Amino acid sequence: MLKQRHFLSLSDYSSFDIKLLLDTADEMKKHPKPFRKALKGQILIMIFETPFLRTRISFEAGMSHLGGTTQVLASEDIRLDWDEPIADTAAVLSRYVDGIMVRTRQHQTVLDLAESGTVPVINGLTDLENPCQALADLQTLREKFGRLEGLKLTYIGDGNNMAHALLHATARTGMDCTLIMPRTEKYQCLPGVVARAREEHEQQGTRLHITDDLNAARGSHVIYTDTWVSMGQEADRVQRIEAFRGYSVTQEVMELAGSSAVFMHCLPAYRGYEVMPEVIDGPQSIIYDQAENRMWAQMAVLYHLLGEE
Repeated sequence: MLKQRHFLSLSDYSSFDIKLLLDTADEMKKHPKPFRKALKGQILIMIFETPFLRTRISFEAGMSHLGGTTQVLASEDIRLDWDEPIADTAAVLSRYVDGIMVRTRQHQTVLDLAESGTVPVINGLTDLENPCQALADLQTLREKFGRLEGLKLTYIGDGNNMAHALLHATARTGMDCTLIMPRTEKYQCLPGVVARAREEHEQQGTRLHITDDLNAARGSHVIYTDTWVSMGQEADRVQRIEAFRGYSVTQEVMELAGSSAVFMHCLPAYRGYEVMPEVIDGPQSIIYDQAENRMWAQMAVLYHLLGEE
């Protein structure tokens, strides 16, 4: 049984808890039938303040596979930043549903919902962290390599919510992590997140390395990247593309990593920018396995948060 009542950040979860979630996700994927009524009668409300293609479909499908149902509130239905106080929203929703999943910009929003409500809250994505994707990535890597401990993951690109989630995910699972990104502060991970992740890596005996040198990708088991222009950054599109131009994942980068390395991307991807077509569409790419495992990993989270007494 999980000690945590919510799923807000992987940094809140112990190595044991993450392994429990991964083991459950694997079991569901291999043997889905026993779980088909696990959340019968349960309702998950999903709040979206940002676009939601994979997040919505994966959660809806997951709840359906577990026997539960979903309801959706989109940006035109609710604005958590200026409508009624979040405390009131959380309290009222808790009277109607069994869990809340929210995809929003401000991380404080999910913290406030968790504090004020009485049902589990799941972080579907915030500007600070994308823990659901990172959990699915761990499941995918364990499938491919048979283990997580001892792997080296190299993330190339923007110091965004995905990079933050991977910092915690690698530390909790015995993986080394290398971040390759421009030295400019605005493109780096937040100092507070890095400091906490560095402490976690030191406690686990793993290595965290941050550099602007692509040669640091040498010997990686995993090369990971994300879009250079995330939601809300469109006004800086030209400037950001210019800043990251030398950080594309090319075939040369994959050759540095080695023939057994895999390429990962959380999607949506922009071929010709953060990754070249021959890489993302090549034999080392496992992006669609990642996308599928969003559903299974989230099903494990839903099962343990909503289904356990």
